[in-house]
Amino acid sequence: MTNNAEEPNVMLSAPRVVELLDAVAAESEDEAVRAFERLAAELPGEPVLVDRLRALRSLLARLRRRGHELSALFSSARELAELRDTDALLHRLVERAHALMGTDVTYLSEFHEDSDELRVRTTLGTVASSFRELRVPPGMGVASQVVRTRCPQWTSVYHANHSVPHDQGIDAAVADEGLVALLGVPLVAGDRVLGVLFAANRSAHEFTPDEVALLSAFADHAAVVLQTTSLLEQARVAAQEVERANSVLVSNVTAMERASAVHEDLTAVVLTGGSASGVAETLGKALGRPVVILDRELAPVAQEPAGSEVRYADVHGALWPGVRDAIEVSRLSARCVFVDGRQPGPEVAVAVVAGRTFLGAVLVGYGELELREVERRTIERAAQIASLVAVQQEAVAAAEDRVRGELLADVLRADQHRWAELLLRARARDVRLDELRSVVVLDVPADGRGAATEALRRSAPGGLAGERDGLLALLAPGSDPVAVARAAGKAVRAVQRGPVLAVAGPLAGSAEELGRSFETARRCVRVVRTLNTADGVVDARAYEPYLAMFGAGGADLSGFIEATIGPVLGWDTERGTDLFTTLGAFVDAQASPSRTARVLHLHINTVNQRLERIGSLLGAAWREPESLFRISVAVRLHTLAGATDYT
Repeated sequence: MTNNAEEPNVMLSAPRVVELLDAVAAESEDEAVRAFERLAAELPGEPVLVDRLRALRSLLARLRRRGHELSALFSSARELAELRDTDALLHRLVERAHALMGTDVTYLSEFHEDSDELRVRTTLGTVASSFRELRVPPGMGVASQVVRTRCPQWTSVYHANHSVPHDQGIDAAVADEGLVALLGVPLVAGDRVLGVLFAANRSAHEFTPDEVALLSAFADHAAVVLQTTSLLEQARVAAQEVERANSVLVSNVTAMERASAVHEDLTAVVLTGGSASGVAETLGKALGRPVVILDRELAPVAQEPAGSEVRYADVHGALWPGVRDAIEVSRLSARCVFVDGRQPGPEVAVAVVAGRTFLGAVLVGYGELELREVERRTIERAAQIASLVAVQQEAVAAAEDRVRGELLADVLRADQHRWAELLLRARARDVRLDELRSVVVLDVPADGRGAATEALRRSAPGGLAGERDGLLALLAPGSDPVAVARAAGKAVRAVQRGPVLAVAGPLAGSAEELGRSFETARRCVRVVRTLNTADGVVDARAYEPYLAMFGAGGADLSGFIEATIGPVLGWDTERGTDLFTTLGAFVDAQASPSRTARVLHLHINTVNQRLERIGSLLGAAWREPESLFRISVAVRLHTLAGATDYT
């Protein structure tokens, strides 16, 4: 065989041809080289044949390498289809690229759009830890050029390539790793660059188009992995959000159904004329928590369950600061306010209000059920229902007070022509007029009479209580008015912070005499009040001398007073002095000048001078026992007559 038709043909034996074909297909490069050298020596005139055989071997090598590359790519595709661990798969891709490219180092950098940085994610062949933690700032290095152009970029000698934007940190990491030649290809998914796949050598190297194409193929696979990872992560997050939203929805539906049932039960409490106890019981069972309801005086009126350990006040009944502050804040909005504290105190408090009127508070203790929005609205709705119940009860109580007050007034007037009607009206109120014998009159401040009247009713079952002439009157069964007065005074003191004066009238012989007993007790209240007694229990019979001396009015005593101490009163009127005060203090001090001086905060000589003047007006014997007794009575009666209207 020859490339010149004029030269004689050279014939090769069959064994020689087989040897040449084996050399072309040999795996060992050394074996192929030796076979080609022998052929060139035997056929010095046939160089074309040797070149053709060498070219054929190179083609077979490329085809064999391309087969390996395709096999690696197909294998990567299969692994991609079975994606489980993204980091492991990316590392596997880098491993195969590293093996096929034959470079010293292969690594993948991920692009972060939020900071425009590239961060090394996986490497193979690196020795420096600083390189595995490398971050490429925006616009720096070969990687930034790849991201910007979205095309492969390479350099055979990195440190000598001045067209690449150098960065001190990048150059230091590259130097630590000893890299010289770099090839980077983009990881592109749609219109986004996800990162850069690099192949690098520690010596100068010119990258061929085949190497660039091969690395680009692996970069495409890596881009698919990263894109798929992102989509799967988004799908996972979306699934979690859906699951969480579904859980919240189910929870809210359950809470709303529970709240609806509670609202129905609370409405039923109002419609059936229930009390605060019904509200507390309904709310407590719905929330699985202890509930306490306070009235406008912040005293407990309902507790569920009974005896629950929800503490909100000290041993003296004063609210804990955290509870008080929460109630005050809630009064402005009628919303739930969490209490600053922990068990055994309440967790939340909400004020019970009607318009701007404060009616009390609802306290809810701790429990397993979380107090979310729906539960808090349920508590607020319960507080509204509690306000309706309180307003309803107050309206009923006001109507009952009016009816009972009218009945009380009619009984005290003792109109014989209407007595049969009064008996029927009293019986409708579960009162037996023929059993009422004790009369108690109480002096209570006007702002506390409502609660005091209710307390009186509780203290005397079967009795009548109401307001009369600015005082509270109680008509009760029993033959011991003083004992009834003590019980009444104790009951009123429990709801009244100020002083309470309770006067027991004389025992009435019949229901018709109740009015007379009331009049006696009423007059006694004013006498006792004038004597500076504003608190305690008083038996009107102990003050009968005063009441008897006044009779039906104070006019009958004017002559006695004038005849006894008239000169002293006239002296004060004419001269603007106050000898009467000195005389009164002298009488109260048991005729002791020194005690009188201490009471009046005067010097003893001044008191003696005034007493001498009084003696000159009343006579020398004014200090004798008989005269001093009449003078003492006159002084006391003049004081009472001047301070009290008995008409």
